[in-house]
Amino acid sequence: MTTPASPRQPATKRGRETREAILRAAEEVIGARGFAAASIADITRAAGIAQGTFYIYFDGKEQVFRELVAEMGRFTRRTISEAVADTPDRLAAERIGLRTFLEIAATRPTLYSIVEEARFVDPPSYDAYFTGFARNYARNLEAAAKEGTIRPGNPEIRAWALMGLAVTLGERYGQRNPGADRDAVVAEVFDMLERGLRP
Repeated sequence: MTTPASPRQPATKRGRETREAILRAAEEVIGARGFAAASIADITRAAGIAQGTFYIYFDGKEQVFRELVAEMGRFTRRTISEAVADTPDRLAAERIGLRTFLEIAATRPTLYSIVEEARFVDPPSYDAYFTGFARNYARNLEAAAKEGTIRPGNPEIRAWALMGLAVTLGERYGQRNPGADRDAVVAEVFDMLERGLRP
């Protein structure tokens, strides 16, 4: 991909609605067909706008793709933060956070696919998505260890390990299997996390 340009933010309500329509159409089209197979014509047709209108808001398909990856990061962080806001301790926050993430993967499978594809289509966006998560995650784990609600340990390694677990489970029991019993998945995971694998 070329050097990222900053997305243009419309000043009017109508402009914001049009830009949002383009993003939702791009999520649907790119998420279903993949980046290479999706065209701007496909996106504008799905959005119900003229092709020229697309370029008022975005320079090209690459910029839309990057915006969708960043949007998934913002949406996921916000949704999980709200879900865990009133939890009594870190373990409860981890449990609810995982359950929430599985729900996101099940209900936004196309956006989830776009993040996965970013690994190959736009590695800097992919890296930014996960390193941003990991930084905040490690900070929260370090704070919980200082408060004594979890055992001390390397917060960065723990953050990446827990993220890897969530991503894999999100793909298997959310995106690819939206009818899965997500409560049972979370219960099994936390039985393992809290008690370990030792008999």
